[in-house]
Amino acid sequence: MSITPHDERFMAAAIRLSRWHLGRTATNPSVGCLIVRDGVIVGRAVTAFSGRPHAETQALAEAGALARGATAYVTLEPCSHHGRTPPCSEALIAYGVARVVISVTDPDPRVSGRGIAMLREAGIEVDAGLLEAEGRHSLAAYLTRQTKNRPYVTLKLAVSADGMIGREGEGQVAITGPEARAQVQALRAETDAILVGIGTAIADDPLLTVRTPGLESQSPIRIVLDPSLALPLTSKLVETTRQVPVIVVASEETSLLEAEGLPPSALPDYRGRATGLDPSFGPPTGGEIGKRRDPNSPVSDGDGFALRQDVVQGANPDPISPLVGEMPGRAEGGASPTDMDSRRAALEAAGVEVLYCNPYHPEVLLPALATRGISSLLVEGGAKTARLFLEAGLVDRIQLYQAPVVIGEGGIESPLDATDIPSGFAHTGTLMFGGDRLDEYERGL
Repeated sequence: MSITPHDERFMAAAIRLSRWHLGRTATNPSVGCLIVRDGVIVGRAVTAFSGRPHAETQALAEAGALARGATAYVTLEPCSHHGRTPPCSEALIAYGVARVVISVTDPDPRVSGRGIAMLREAGIEVDAGLLEAEGRHSLAAYLTRQTKNRPYVTLKLAVSADGMIGREGEGQVAITGPEARAQVQALRAETDAILVGIGTAIADDPLLTVRTPGLESQSPIRIVLDPSLALPLTSKLVETTRQVPVIVVASEETSLLEAEGLPPSALPDYRGRATGLDPSFGPPTGGEIGKRRDPNSPVSDGDGFALRQDVVQGANPDPISPLVGEMPGRAEGGASPTDMDSRRAALEAAGVEVLYCNPYHPEVLLPALATRGISSLLVEGGAKTARLFLEAGLVDRIQLYQAPVVIGEGGIESPLDATDIPSGFAHTGTLMFGGDRLDEYERGL
């Protein structure tokens, strides 16, 4: 059967449906499925929170006996392997569906093409590739983690009329209006993790949560590039880590020095490395992750980030002095291994995860985050951090907000504007939010 306008209409609806649970399906993709009989939708579903049940089984259950002889529209190829649940291809066969229309073939080697083959062997007609570009867009995070072993990275920048993203020494500066800020909250809600540099974390003291009423539970994991563990215990991030997880990414080399009993100043060019002013140094030699938490530990904070037993039971309960205003690299020359260890212990006692992985080599950091089930990452803070990911060629989407406000003297220059978008990005759309303009650019998947 050839593709019809009706097929396109139903698949477009399935793709819209699939976006409902973006960022809420763990490592599984957020898939949309419609069961249609005689032009009427008799079953619909999106992958459930935490990734199970899958969309197909829920939609089939809603359709019941009406699924026999119907057409299923699915945004991603139905699975064909036994995992925690039986294959969705088997469910489609068992319910007697006559035809399955698929937008995107699953790159997972356990599935790729096998789900389609299983359906065809059962006599079900299969059409694949309908609205594939739109389907791939909705599945971008899952596809990137599957094919590139890293999260899909979105860089968000809000730029003033004079090309600034903030003002030196003033913390958070409102550049965009309330409509644009509400849109950013929605973006956070569909993203697995959000990342800022330690300079932004200290200067702005941000929460980085979703504050839209009703969506607070969809706040992303918060990540800080913090090579010398300078994040203050009094920061909003640390104070709320029991509610929304925080990961600080510390220098692997600092971890190695602690083990050797040497001060951080023993590292050649330590200050340049710690501050990120010299991100050109060679890749780390200590492996992907120097220290990670045990997901099988009986003690957990409830969000999948297990806490060290000794810390939970009260090891080093006395907080260290808050490092208000301390920037990366300030430990050089004065911080002993014991001091660094006390910072780590105090952060962990507060519930923060310390990840030893080179903060200024995103090509190493991103795969480490993928191993934690993070499929989408929003880079939201700091000109240096934005430039780091751009220069590494590891940004997949740019959301550039341009506001009419003028920052003036003392402004922090944006790492890019609409006139110097890197090659390889295509302009995919413009939206207006009040007086603010959003331009979006994407690389091909």
